[in-house]
This record gives sequence, structure tokens and C-alpha cells, in this order.
Amino acid sequence: MEPQAVEVDHFQQKWWVFGTVAAGVLLATIDGSIVNIALPTLVGEFATTFAVVQWVALGYLLTLAALSLGVGRLGDVVGKKRIYVVGMAAFTVASILCGLAPGVEWLIAFRVIQAVGATMILSLGAAILTEAFPFKERGRALGWIGTAVSLGVVTGPVVGGILLSSFSWRSIFWVNLPVGIAGTLLAWRHVPETPPHPGQRFDLRGAMVLGGALLSFALGLTVAQSRRFNDPLVVGLLGVSMLAILVFIRVERRHPHPMIDLSLFSNRRLTASVATGFVTFVTVSAFFLLMPFYLEGVLGLSTREMGLVMAAGPLALGIVAPIAGNLSDRVGVRGITLTGLVVLTLAYLRLSGLSQNLSIPGYLALAIPIGIGMGIFQSPNNVTIMSSVPPQYLGIGSGLLNITRLLGQITGAAALGTLWAARVRFYAGGALPPGGVTSASPAAQVAGLGDTFLVAGCLLALATLIGWWTTRSPRSSASNDLRRQ
Repeated sequence: MEPQAVEVDHFQQKWWVFGTVAAGVLLATIDGSIVNIALPTLVGEFATTFAVVQWVALGYLLTLAALSLGVGRLGDVVGKKRIYVVGMAAFTVASILCGLAPGVEWLIAFRVIQAVGATMILSLGAAILTEAFPFKERGRALGWIGTAVSLGVVTGPVVGGILLSSFSWRSIFWVNLPVGIAGTLLAWRHVPETPPHPGQRFDLRGAMVLGGALLSFALGLTVAQSRRFNDPLVVGLLGVSMLAILVFIRVERRHPHPMIDLSLFSNRRLTASVATGFVTFVTVSAFFLLMPFYLEGVLGLSTREMGLVMAAGPLALGIVAPIAGNLSDRVGVRGITLTGLVVLTLAYLRLSGLSQNLSIPGYLALAIPIGIGMGIFQSPNNVTIMSSVPPQYLGIGSGLLNITRLLGQITGAAALGTLWAARVRFYAGGALPPGGVTSASPAAQVAGLGDTFLVAGCLLALATLIGWWTTRSPRSSASNDLRRQ
């Protein structure tokens, strides 16, 4: 069943809605990346250790992972506008509190509050756009949101570096205030008040169980980045997550108003789109985690040079995403989605042939296709997900987009980061220098990267086959939830 667009007063109204959602997405994305560059500064300012300060970033990320689906469903039940407006306001107030934090413990607590607001923004933005735009324009709108995300990823570290070099660390939070205030007012004024479908109730128990499962999973993978996967704490957290998922499935099957109607995933197109989206974020996360070690440790680039060349991929994504979205509105999403997956697969297979003496133009020739592939794939894939859920579950669809990105990033950093370390150890003869994996010889590091990106390419090849099989499925072909496919 195709979600219907909300009637708006005039043509410009839907673009006011888009501007409001884009402002929220840009704000939350910048703040998710701007803090990372400030972590060394915070260690000195608070006279603490990195092990403590890293929770300024981790607390934000884990809160997003735990609450995304629950907040999406809450928007379906009580109304998306009020949740979104509260989220913008909460994010803005929390930014003020972060800038006033007297100690690192307070800063961590305020960052969690900020993440609650960010979850309300990110988990409902796509649903609000889906309701505001007709189907034939939905790809273009979601494509431009992809550009907003890309701009946030690129500008966060740049803006953070400028602010930290000129002002106090507190400025990285106070810079949110103008956009946050404007975004709150815009949301109050322009986001349509769409009444929720009658007869729905919020499944609090299901939301708590699922939130606990996602939190345990994300925390387990996060801990695995500094410990091995066979560490008892990691095994315990992942085990708790799996058990909670089983409990959640049992609870949902018995609840008259489940948080997630599990029958949604009988739609092969929805299931395949979620799965392939997850795989792409796993591989992209590994790319952004590992390439700085290559650029700085192997090629010898300065931090400034590294930041500039690393921006090439996100910029390519930002340029291509709205083009792909607009094209998908005209010709359908099937071929474009598969094209994006094929481009990504080939890009990672090429990346597996890294050398120790690559030039900057040579690196750009490898990195830019990854941004292009993500830009081609992401917009039509998001349209597929949002158009495959019934209107009463648009919040869940939007939450799925958010949680797929978050868990993909966390999984990629943990799993493929661990794989890289293991392969470097193998090529170093089974033993690493006292400085760890980054102290190994450039040859060992590059060989390990080649193996890791080869695995990433194979994962994407499998995702491509899944996407192709779904489009060839008779059941999918008969589906009427996506037009002109």
C-alpha cells in the first residue's frame, strides 16, 4: 500500500517541510562528527583520560541506537510533528547545557539528552518527507536529504577544527543554537499536523525489550573494538542482545498493537532493502575508519591533507544522491539501486589493490567511486523502504533507515576493523611491535587493508545478488507498493 502525501496549502509548502527536515538532519549529523575532533582537547580540559572522554561520543551513538525504532513508532501513535518539534527543542536546550557542563560526567549526561533529541529528529525526518511529498517526487526529496547528511559529515570536522583553534571547546555546542532555534520554529510552523491512524497504542514493553537488545548489541560491538570478540564481556553483551531479540519476537506476536508488525518483513523488497542498506553502511564505515591510518601512516599525509582528501567521497555522494533520487522518480528504483550496488562492489574490489606509493590523484580515483556508488544506491533504496510500509508504520520505516545506518557503522568499525588488525598481524609474521597494529610495517598494513576491502567487496557482491534476486522474484514483481518498477 503506497503511503499518501499530506495535502499542503501550496507548492512551496512541501519545500518548507523539506528545509525544516534538512536543517534537523544537518544539525544532528554535524554534531555527531564535530565532537570526535574535540576529544583530545577534552582530555586536557577535564584532566581525565581518553577512556572516559570517549563516552562523550559513545553515549550519543548508543542512545541513538537504543531509541531509534521506539521513537519512530511513537511518532506513528501520537503524531510525528509534536515528536519532531520536541526533538528539535530538546537538542537545542541540550546543546546549551553541553556548552555549560562543569565536568566531563555532566557533559556525558547532557550528550545523552542531546542524543534523545537527535533521535526524534533523525527517526522521523524521512517519514515527514514521505507524507509531504507525492510519490513521484519522493526520490528527489530523499536524495537531497542524503546531500544534507553528506554535508554534515564533511563540515563537522572542518567547523570543529576552526572553532577549537579560535575559541573554547564549548563553542562546538553553542554553534548549534541559531540552527536549532530556527529549526524548532520552522518545524512548529511548517511541518503538517497529520493525525495518527485511529486505534493504535504504543507497545511500551516491546519498545523497552527491543531498545535493550539494540543497546546491548551496539555496546558489545563497541567494546569489541578495543577487546577481542571472544572477550567474556563482548560475548555476554551479544548473547543478551540475541536473547532479547527472541523475547521481543515472542512479545510482538502476542501483542494486539505490536511495536513492529513482523509481517511487514514478508515483503521481500522491504527486507532486501534493509539488508542491503545495512551492508553498504558496514563497508563504508570500515572505509572511513581504516583509510586515515593508510593516508597518514603509509602515505605520510598531514592531518590537514588527510581531512581534505577524505572529504572527496562524501562530496561525491552529496552531488550524486539528488540526481539519483530525481532519476528514480522518473524511471523507477530497481535498476538504479542495483547500479549503485554494482558500482560499490567494483569500487571496493579495486580498493583491495592498494599500494604503498599511491598518489593523491590515485587515491581520489579509488575513493570517489565509493561516494558515487553510495549516492546512486541510497536515495532509491530509501524510497523503497518508505514506500513498502503502510501509512500507519511510516515512523517505523523512518526508524529503520536510521537504525540500519547506525548499526551498519558500528558493525563495520568493529568487525572489519578487527579483521584488518588480524590480517596485519598475519602479514607481520604473527607478532606486532609494541605500538600495536599501526606500528607494523607499511607493507603489512597495506596487505591487511587489501584483504579487508576484498571481504567488503564480496559482501557487496552478495548484497547485489540479493537485490537482483528480489527484483526477479515473481512475488516482488507483483507487488503494487512501488510504482513504475
